[in-house]
Amino acid sequence: MKIEIWSDVACPWCYIGKRRFETALAAFPHRDSVEVQWRSYQLDPALPEHYDGTELDYLSTRKGMAPAQVSQMFEHVAAQAKAEGLNYRFDAVVVANSFTAHRLIHLAAAHGKQDAAKERLLSDHFEHGLDIGSHEYLTALGLDLGLDAGELAELFSTDTYADAVRHDIAEARALGISGVPFFVIDRKFGLSGAQPAETFKAALEQAWQDSNPLVMVNAAGAGDAPDSDEAPGACGPDGCAV
Repeated sequence: MKIEIWSDVACPWCYIGKRRFETALAAFPHRDSVEVQWRSYQLDPALPEHYDGTELDYLSTRKGMAPAQVSQMFEHVAAQAKAEGLNYRFDAVVVANSFTAHRLIHLAAAHGKQDAAKERLLSDHFEHGLDIGSHEYLTALGLDLGLDAGELAELFSTDTYADAVRHDIAEARALGISGVPFFVIDRKFGLSGAQPAETFKAALEQAWQDSNPLVMVNAAGAGDAPDSDEAPGACGPDGCAV
């Protein structure tokens, strides 16, 4: 079973959604048969590589939200994050364009480190106030993940994986995705937003049943009479077969 998750590392609900999904997946009996792929998405592609201002300034000026409304939103989201074991510090968030960070995630994916890269970027952005647009920071992160220094240097001197990021974003539009996080299971089931873990669990179970339906083998039983209503050795509402 394949699960594709479109999200932005600059999206606070995406980190909360990641934790809730992970909680559901950890309790899913068939988790070892689940492949998770992180897909790129940008909430604000026009954001400069570095924004000279706070997260509150950014949302209140560029998004047209009242400062008091933004502060209230921060409090609500931080409380939701805390319930998932996350310590959001919106006052320390460095506002930056996430495009290059998404390219790094694609590079990490090529080396089997995609989830680790996604986790670090989200945590460093929302909990530690690090600059996800900084090449110096992204290089250090890549090295921490065990990525090759030469490949990291190439990432920042070329447009490597830029097309992959754009493809993810274009595919999101084609699927009608207009907000993140967005979870797609086997290209059949979609869930929008940071749903409760119970909702993710129910979706996983439904998708698994859909792709692995129960097949009855010899339901009538060998040697059973053709008009028998019950299988041999079984009991039903009207009693037991003899």
